This record gives sequence, C-alpha cells and structure tokens, in this order.
Amino acid sequence: MTLIIGSKHLSSWSLRAWILMRHLELEFDERLIELDQPDTAANILRYSPSGRLPALQHGELALWDSLAISEYVCELTGRGLPTGRTARALARCVTAEMHAGFRTLRTTWPMDTRATSLHTPISPKLAADIARIEQLWEQCRAAFGAEGPWLFGHYSIADAAFAPVVLRFRSYGPTLGPVAQRYQATTLADQHLIEWLRAAAATSA
Repeated sequence: MTLIIGSKHLSSWSLRAWILMRHLELEFDERLIELDQPDTAANILRYSPSGRLPALQHGELALWDSLAISEYVCELTGRGLPTGRTARALARCVTAEMHAGFRTLRTTWPMDTRATSLHTPISPKLAADIARIEQLWEQCRAAFGAEGPWLFGHYSIADAAFAPVVLRFRSYGPTLGPVAQRYQATTLADQHLIEWLRAAAATSA
C-alpha cells in the first residue's frame, strides 16, 4: 500500500488520508510530491488522473480522492467509523460537509503549517464558516463524546477531516468557544499530528 501525498506544510487533503491511516495502524509506504514546482503537475498525473492529491495505490487498485481513500481504509480495518448506526451516519455526514464545503475558510485561510500568529479581517462569510464548524464540533461532542475526547468519542474519519481546520485555527487565531478550544487542544496534542508537523518543519524551505 502506497500513499502519495503533497508537501506536508501545504497539503491539507493529504493530511486527512495520512493521519487517518496512521490512527488505523496501517502499514504503508509514503511517496511525497513537492507542490508548486515546475514538474509537480506531471508527477501527480503519474498517480492521480484528477491531477490532485492524495492518491492511494493498493495492489491494482488506485484511488485519487481523500474521502474515498478514508472510506476504503475504514472498510479494510473495520475501524475509523463509530459502531452505532446513528453515530456512523452522522460521522459520514459531518465528514462529507467538510469535504465539500467551507469554501470561504479554505480560500481565505489556506493551510500552511509554518504560519503562526496571522491576523486577517474576518468577513461575514468567513465568520459563518467558523460558526458552523464550532456548531458541528459542539453537536458531535455533546451527543457522542462521552467515550473519549474525539468528535465521536474514539478517533474517526471525522477527526481526520477536521485536522487541517485545527491547523488553520492555530495559524489564524479565531476566538473559539470552550468546546472548540478543548477539541483543538486534543487535536494538537495528537502524536500523529505532531509527527506530521515535525516532518513538515524538516522539509519545508
């Protein structure tokens, strides 16, 4: 199994697949393609017909979407999704909303793990994205957080989906409520995320 990822300080989509696979204790090779280089597009197209990363190769199977990869590795391991039907459905819903939505947040606050203490004006659309994310975190924690510190108690596909958002919040510093603050602290203390950040710091120019 080989996971092809982009630069660790920039590629939020790569982080989602990578960190979930680490939590699921899967053994995989990692192939990194530096972004924003003259040959980046050509190198990505060797593994991903969409021209996007991450991509996963597992035998003859090739996947090129972070959500599809996440669902696949959850199926492989029987882990990464809540066991209860209701919680499992909501975890998928929350993850899909993150996968497809929050466009203003993505464009206004791009992930760069090297960036800290940034201050930018918060537009009404950006404020709405932040508020919606907080609402989701609070809803999940209130309903399913009794068994552990993650959104659905145990680490799941939803936590992997929001890991890059936590890093954006760390960089740009919005004011968050107590539930979001605790969840952010939990994510930032995750040993797998720390491993990713150390590698990003070591390889970033």
